[in-house]
Amino acid sequence: MIDEETLRAEGLLEAARLMAVAAKTAPKARGVDNVVTALVADRGELERLASKMEELAPLYGEFFKRDAESVRSSSAVFLVGCRLLKLGLETPKRWGLDADLVNCLVNLGIAIGSAVKTAQLLNVDNRVMFSVGVAAQELGLLQADVVYGIPLSVAAKNIYFDRKWPR
Repeated sequence: MIDEETLRAEGLLEAARLMAVAAKTAPKARGVDNVVTALVADRGELERLASKMEELAPLYGEFFKRDAESVRSSSAVFLVGCRLLKLGLETPKRWGLDADLVNCLVNLGIAIGSAVKTAQLLNVDNRVMFSVGVAAQELGLLQADVVYGIPLSVAAKNIYFDRKWPR
């Protein structure tokens, strides 16, 4: 007999594995793979990540504190990032943007969408968070130029739904 807590924990880890598959197989601009993923599932590492977010709040915004509480309440955090590659691309000058950065961000956006779609299909609650990615980069948890974090939860109620904005 396998108890409910074990079943949920194992299910969440399997969902995270499938999120990594979805992010990796998502379409990439020019077919160049610059997307990387990782999972933070250790309770101590989740606390370290949440603490770093709180530390960064005065610099980046008080929402980092609110998001840190979401990380503490989560079972794991899926990290997804992109590496800036020099592909020699050109964007129209009127855009005023670096083509390699655009390529990185577009690939990252598609990968994030694929990953959270997978989590949703598997009924794993999640929320895409810029703040988690910034803290993960500061801690060196994922070697990428841009990182986002996706906290994951399997609970009776979606813990990311009724979050309060800090005052």
